[in-house]
Amino acid sequence: MTRSLLPGPPDEGSEIAVIRRIRREVAETLTRAARAHETATGEPMRAQDQAATTRRLITEALDAYATAEMNAGRPPLRPDVESRVARAVGDALLGAGGLQPLLTDDRVEEVHANGCDQVFVRYTDGQRVQVAPIADSDTEMVELVRRLAADAGRAETGGEGAEERRWDRAAPVLNLQLADGSRLHAIMSVTRRPALSIRRHGYVKVTLADLEQLGTVNVVLRELLAAAVRARLNVLIAGRTAAGKTTLLRALAAEIGPHERIVTIEDTYELALDADKTLHPDVVPLQSREANVEGEGAIDMSQLFRSGLRMSPDRVFVGEIRGHEVIPMLNAMSQGNDGSLGTIHASSSAGAFNKLVLYAAQAPERLDPATTNLLVAEAVHLVVHLGFTGDGRRAVTSVREVVGADGLTVASNEVFRPARGGRAVPGAPPSTALLQALAASGFDPDLLDDARTTPGGGWT
Repeated sequence: MTRSLLPGPPDEGSEIAVIRRIRREVAETLTRAARAHETATGEPMRAQDQAATTRRLITEALDAYATAEMNAGRPPLRPDVESRVARAVGDALLGAGGLQPLLTDDRVEEVHANGCDQVFVRYTDGQRVQVAPIADSDTEMVELVRRLAADAGRAETGGEGAEERRWDRAAPVLNLQLADGSRLHAIMSVTRRPALSIRRHGYVKVTLADLEQLGTVNVVLRELLAAAVRARLNVLIAGRTAAGKTTLLRALAAEIGPHERIVTIEDTYELALDADKTLHPDVVPLQSREANVEGEGAIDMSQLFRSGLRMSPDRVFVGEIRGHEVIPMLNAMSQGNDGSLGTIHASSSAGAFNKLVLYAAQAPERLDPATTNLLVAEAVHLVVHLGFTGDGRRAVTSVREVVGADGLTVASNEVFRPARGGRAVPGAPPSTALLQALAASGFDPDLLDDARTTPGGGWT
């Protein structure tokens, strides 16, 4: 059964044809209006004015279409169909086009498009399904992504002096944050068809108590991690893609008092700590930048880290450690910027140390493994690993305390280790120094003893 613009059996193809027609007409009229405005005022039309004009033009185009249909002796669109057409055209010109229904669906966690019509969605329950195309052609999909990139650039600068967000054969890789906080990665030219991936963050404002309700931590981990933040321990959050590292970092940040100054360093704005002016009123978000058309102006995360340290932060957060920034980050952590947090891709808590060594070896300083391990031992206090349980839920699987370095290895205690189901249960006893630091910041050591003797290691 398909939808129809006329009374009787619906015809989805006809509705799509009307959407394309109205969208084309409105886009052409909007372009003329924008050019006329710029000619008359010498300035481009403001984003809010353009949005208001677009909505007015959609209404006018639909009214004209209804009049034309009645003059031709045909019935106008049914009210429900006209509403769908208006919404689809508005999404295409103002929202995220064919992506908009997916971005407004709270059940959607990830979107992957291999071309305009091979679109796959992963839901929050882990189910993966193929869904409808997000555009009528690959060319239209490319234009959609370019418009989203332009919108993201305007949003970052409050609509003025937008940062360049290129996506073409010369710059085939694009990373950006959408208006709802989702993270988009798109690639073209080096693939047979343009492709994109979107990761949505359902928990932008989140606390450790929220993660306890979700089953990511239990009460002893909640209290231990909260105390670690208050004790200004340097914490690395490790895990694979989509394990929930950014969400846990936000939850840890919620334990920080509003009087502290925070600098965040990312390759794409994602943490959004500056969005909550009550919880974090003093935040400086920094984002790396690719080179411009002339090949100039690139700023990597390593440069941002050095700049961020000159801003007198109480804490520095690194959205994701993935390269040269590892050395200035470790130096900062070992020289007074205690309480800093960062995330890193690693398959285990111990594997995080290997990743740090590899990144340091590739950095301009070319640190050897022994030197890197000494630096890690001085800088990092805890490594928290996130993974997936047997039933597919995200959970903390390991917590490792760094106690020193021994040549080619970092000495550590796995104070929480993965149990059979994957969730972390008490393992090796923490050092006296760590336990004292946590206790001084409100942690009750008896919780560890209770978790050791409770079936399931404290998980209910």
